[in-house]
Amino acid sequence: MRSKRRIWITAALATSAVAGVLVFEGVTGNSSVDADAKPGPAKADVHATALKVDGDGTSATLGKRDTKPFSMLGITWTDAAVKVTGAVEVRTRSAANGNWTSWLPLETDVDGRTETGRSGVRGSTEPRWVGPSNGVEVRINAGGKVSAKLPAGLRLDTVDPGRSGTLNADPAAFAADIPAAEATTDPSADPSDPAATEPPAPSDSTEPPAEPIPSDPASPSASGPATAEPAPPVSPSPSASTSASPTDTLPPAPPSTVPKPPITSRAGWRADESISPEAPEYTDTVKAVFVHHTAGTNTYSCADSAAVVRSVYAYHVQANGWKDIGYNFLVDKCGTIFEGRKGGVDRPVFGAHTYGFNRQTAGIAVLGTYTDTTAPSAVTTSVARIAAWKLGQYKGDPAGSTMLTAGATGSNLAGTKFTTGTQYSFKQISGHRDGYATECPGTKLYGQLPAIRSLAAGPVTGLAVKSVTGAGLSGTTYYTKSTVTVGWSATTPSAFISKYELLVDGKSVATTTGTATSAKATLAVGSHQVQVRATHQSGKVTTSAAATVVADQTAPAFTTKPSLDLRTGTVNTTAVPLTLKWKATDAAALKEVRLTAPLAKTYGPTTTSASHTAKSGVATSWAMTAYDQAGNTAAASVSGTPVIVQESSATKTGTWTTKSSSSYLGGKSYSSSSKNASLSWTFTGRSVALVASRAATSGQVYVYVDGVKVSTVDLKSSTTKYRDALWTKSWSSSAKHTVKIVVVATSGRPAVTTDGIVYLK
Repeated sequence: MRSKRRIWITAALATSAVAGVLVFEGVTGNSSVDADAKPGPAKADVHATALKVDGDGTSATLGKRDTKPFSMLGITWTDAAVKVTGAVEVRTRSAANGNWTSWLPLETDVDGRTETGRSGVRGSTEPRWVGPSNGVEVRINAGGKVSAKLPAGLRLDTVDPGRSGTLNADPAAFAADIPAAEATTDPSADPSDPAATEPPAPSDSTEPPAEPIPSDPASPSASGPATAEPAPPVSPSPSASTSASPTDTLPPAPPSTVPKPPITSRAGWRADESISPEAPEYTDTVKAVFVHHTAGTNTYSCADSAAVVRSVYAYHVQANGWKDIGYNFLVDKCGTIFEGRKGGVDRPVFGAHTYGFNRQTAGIAVLGTYTDTTAPSAVTTSVARIAAWKLGQYKGDPAGSTMLTAGATGSNLAGTKFTTGTQYSFKQISGHRDGYATECPGTKLYGQLPAIRSLAAGPVTGLAVKSVTGAGLSGTTYYTKSTVTVGWSATTPSAFISKYELLVDGKSVATTTGTATSAKATLAVGSHQVQVRATHQSGKVTTSAAATVVADQTAPAFTTKPSLDLRTGTVNTTAVPLTLKWKATDAAALKEVRLTAPLAKTYGPTTTSASHTAKSGVATSWAMTAYDQAGNTAAASVSGTPVIVQESSATKTGTWTTKSSSSYLGGKSYSSSSKNASLSWTFTGRSVALVASRAATSGQVYVYVDGVKVSTVDLKSSTTKYRDALWTKSWSSSAKHTVKIVVVATSGRPAVTTDGIVYLK
């Protein structure tokens, strides 16, 4: 099988005059998406170039050079049980613009013992996606200590993921649930493709052996790397029995308790199955999932995610020497889930992801680095969905714990010590760092695991009624005639929600899908408690706080009908000042009163009057409508005609002088300084106003109504005013009245000037 790997080491180290000169065999291919590519595997090329190690073995380099295009790279070395201390850095040249990147660190926090026991397995850094590139430079420094020797066999491995058609997949964070019997996302899968069929299961009589204790996993002997956690027995090759279908030899996959998210199959991401021809291996169950990050860049395009997955696959197989990609599932930053190691996404495939704890677990790797960056919600949603589905096949609890048997002796960064063959408690959704010492899946993503467990396990969180359309809100109570549309929201993504129910007084009146955000209800007259109930895919139920909704079909009432009164202010023939008055009430809750004619105005429920103007001599109808919060209405109106009666129409006594000015009504007015000089007007109406000119020297008048003195009106004003209605009187109904003014002849300012009266009929 090793002879089939497309790896060429073409550089050589010499001791002659050209010692240290490396001949670099460049990488072929292109990582761009070819929209015209035919469905089928995309051939990835992996090329290797030895690094030059300095004399004391503490640093290594690869000089800047041109290469053929590649998109992913990593550093590997001979002994998988050894780690590189210090810094491993690369820089690459963009094939698009020719610019060199800054020095990029490669993650060395990798446990290379994951698939030890296989011939040719190498230690490695995490691979890094750099995008289409055609130049490279490498430098490694073990830390400047002579004792910190670099491992033997250092080389650069570069990967070209090959060309493929556009990925046709839905991010599981947002895609609809898939029914229980659905297939993975792969519209072009070929049934003859190894990824499209499932190999026979191991013999029922074959039990995976216990995992042996390595002599010292942390410090392997000189004879070779420690052989920790060997794989269970290999299943028979699919070709072993060409007459038998997978269902003849492999029992049905157990159904999950939750819906299956969309998963892009290996054929969907164009895996080249020829590089990993070995049959998959299985464990008996999946008791936990381990979350990882690939420790590459986060700036990749999600359109390139399939190419990134192919590159990781090629790196694991052709550079690291593994039998297949190590992870069971991979998730990109947009939430797309990819099938990882072959064998069937619904099977307990034995992976190579968490040293010492690969048995009875599954590995989910997020593409990118999440040490200092929080994973987006699309990632956490998809990780939670695939974890919940996988655990649900074996009645697991995403929020629970389980016991796992250690396959090696060692410890993790938290100080937990493990002994081979001993059982330890793990969260059923754990981080890689919960196993043996590693920083994976990054500090930020590790800190998001509680939220991921909550998403996966339920219940629905943040559920609340957000709106009641078709109803008015007063305080905390909604009012409607009958039918409402209740809107809600939840912080749990809809992908985890099986259904919503609308409850009225505790009874379900409508059921919707988990993607819905509203539902209708028809309410009987009276007060009701309206709630929303959400069922998580786990079956756990959450009910929102109640909203009070009152169904009211009784119209409001005008307890004081609209009426008109003249008011003080400047009078014009086109604008006589008046006051519109009313009072509306409602048995439940008055919302507003609207004036609809002769103009549109809206007033609050406590407003009972408003100032307006009307044309003189024109009958005007004032129409009003009262609205309650439920939408019931009541209408009322009043009509009135303001009439200007000039001073020349008055019956006068005493001496009055005519004055002319365009500022007066009609261009003229009467003025008098004679004590007891009078003017009187008789009219039929329900409101009257005295109109006069005013100044600092203006005097006073007595006002008589129907022969009775009712007021002394002072015309004095600090500013000069014309056509000023300064005294008014109104009655409840229209009747015949006489208004008379008498000059007081106030000392020092005896003169008064009048423009007449205005009355309302």
